[in-house]
Amino acid sequence: MNRALPVVRLRVPTDEDAVTWHRIFDDPDVMEFHGGKPSELSVYEELTARQRRHDAELGFCLWTMLDASDRVMGFTGAQPWPQDWGPKGEIEIGWRLGREYWGKGYATAAARMTLERVRAAGVPTVVAMVLARNTRSIAVTRRLGMRLDEVFVTPAPEQEGHCYRLDLADGDAG
Repeated sequence: MNRALPVVRLRVPTDEDAVTWHRIFDDPDVMEFHGGKPSELSVYEELTARQRRHDAELGFCLWTMLDASDRVMGFTGAQPWPQDWGPKGEIEIGWRLGREYWGKGYATAAARMTLERVRAAGVPTVVAMVLARNTRSIAVTRRLGMRLDEVFVTPAPEQEGHCYRLDLADGDAG
């Protein structure tokens, strides 16, 4: 299926985006693969501040995703892997959208823009860390041309996960 991707715009997150992300991610379906329950507003305040620092220092971050009407849909982008386990020192791409935006091609469109931006910033390889049960995100990694590189078990709670990888120097993304 080769449908046209929707219009998406990415921008550096603002303080106000923390409030919006908190609201649109306050949904058990959205949080199913992100701890299972909504996070406090302070988590999003710290996350948006960290992303502004990443953008200033690295030239990329988890950007706020906007639809054609400039409504915030969630985020997508790239950042250094933030955990003390897994692909330390690597750049992870990721996405999280409000439930109403699922299944419409927004994550794929925004992730392709992310790949272009991180390639332009000189990043040679990206990873995507996805829980094995998250079939929607796995489908996005496949549409991006990523390959399964490793199967792992997360720390508590122990769950099977997949590390997908894409070499951006090949020019095969998108």
